[in-house]
Amino acid sequence: MANTKYIFVTGGVISSLGKGIVAASLGKLLQARGYKVTIQKFDPYINVDPGTLNPYEHGECYVTADGYETDLDLGHYERFLNMQTSRTNSVTTGRIYQSVIDRERKGGYEGRTVQVIPHITDEINRNIKFLSEQNYDFIISEIGGTVGDIESLPFLESVRQLKRELGRNCICVHLTYVPYIAAAAEYKTKPTQHSVKQLQELGIQPDILVLRSVETLGTDLIHKVALFCNVEESAVIQSVDVDTIYEVPCRLQQQNMDVIVLNKLDVKVSAEAIDMKNWNDFLQRRKAAVKKAKIGLVGKYTKHKDAYKSICEALMQAAVYNDRKLDLQLILSEDITEANVEETLAGMDGILVAPGFGERGFEGKLIAVRYARENNKPCFGVCLGMQCMVIEFARNVLGLAGANSAEMDKSSPHKVIDLMDDQKNIIYLGGSMRLGSYDCVLKKGTVAYLAYGQELIQERHRHRYEFNSEYRQQFEDAGMLCAGENPGTGLVEVVEIPSLKWFVGTQYHPEYNSTVLKPNPLFLSFIKAAIDKQ
Repeated sequence: MANTKYIFVTGGVISSLGKGIVAASLGKLLQARGYKVTIQKFDPYINVDPGTLNPYEHGECYVTADGYETDLDLGHYERFLNMQTSRTNSVTTGRIYQSVIDRERKGGYEGRTVQVIPHITDEINRNIKFLSEQNYDFIISEIGGTVGDIESLPFLESVRQLKRELGRNCICVHLTYVPYIAAAAEYKTKPTQHSVKQLQELGIQPDILVLRSVETLGTDLIHKVALFCNVEESAVIQSVDVDTIYEVPCRLQQQNMDVIVLNKLDVKVSAEAIDMKNWNDFLQRRKAAVKKAKIGLVGKYTKHKDAYKSICEALMQAAVYNDRKLDLQLILSEDITEANVEETLAGMDGILVAPGFGERGFEGKLIAVRYARENNKPCFGVCLGMQCMVIEFARNVLGLAGANSAEMDKSSPHKVIDLMDDQKNIIYLGGSMRLGSYDCVLKKGTVAYLAYGQELIQERHRHRYEFNSEYRQQFEDAGMLCAGENPGTGLVEVVEIPSLKWFVGTQYHPEYNSTVLKPNPLFLSFIKAAIDKQ
């Protein structure tokens, strides 16, 4: 293809409709046709990134390989397209304004008045086009929020400008909600009509409509939407609720959405069949699984289903490849006590102690770890979960009274988890942790080494505190092995207790490197151990 094609995905009526899933699904279909595709997310909030946002409000913070904290939709992009994103794939209003203001302070505008148009929109356009330098065939840009949000207006103005500039190299896909009104016993199209009208008032005519609904919509309704929204009837696509988000690409393919997109962008449609075999094999394997793997996820944000999104998806993927149906139990760590831990965790095939920050629910995690260790229950600690494994072992095996993390107790006599040296003088919290992909060398013969099948791996990090190597020999003498470390710094990345069936903690976040077609090896190993325990 001679020119990069741009696809904008916007949303209307309500948020959380699944723009990210639609964008990722469309990207998957285009990728399956042999095209080079990437996706980027534009978020209208003023935070520079979601790193300091509460997971209860925003869901998990996803970390790219190059160390950028992003929206959880970046995780969907990677899991669907089996690719790595970077900081160029995630842009917020805060980042746009920060860039423009920094340039103004340096005299970059040569005394001109800096305005939303053209300066803010020019910066947005620059970010949209930047990825084209990497020779992508398609760049899909998801615009966060909904049409009508005041904070989204600069992004939508940029879409209008680019549609005018790029012509047939640019289209807009608009996702809306079609609610079912029980009292009237029918679906209503007015919210969709008004959403499109608002978009048109901003100068954007959607080329394709995707209608989100609970059930399949009738042809009369589709005809009505097409007529009133000035969209071809064939370009009105349905996105009906499905059992798993991974079915969405197949549902869109059944409606020829990829073909419609190619036609509208003047791209010749190849006669070759689209290659979705591996994807369909995964779905078939998931559907065929009958036996369950019951995993207890112990964390402090379990009241929000998206707070541990990548971990939940990695567990599900690993369960499928072990021919099991994941039975995931979300357990609030602050509810766990010595009195109820047996009742809470005894029925689990495996326990995953989740990452997090702060003291709330911390002691509950320690109790869960001790239960797993003393009962030889497969246990997986991620980031803070790994640190909990270390602290619990220090207190109850090494006998180090008051052992703790410096994060939880700065006066602890045994800071077996301590603040990293390069973090001690940091003032600004945003984007300042140890972030991104780092090397880790695994000891041969360990559980982690056998899972990965190699000594040198790369995994992503998001933390400020680390295993205190001053205590390393004491831990190893007592039976907790430091199974993986960073080759440059000696930072302990993985701990294990070899005498137990499966007891592994990682300072890194292996869930970020788990995709539908390439599940993370450590999650596969964990689920297998949980199954064997059955």
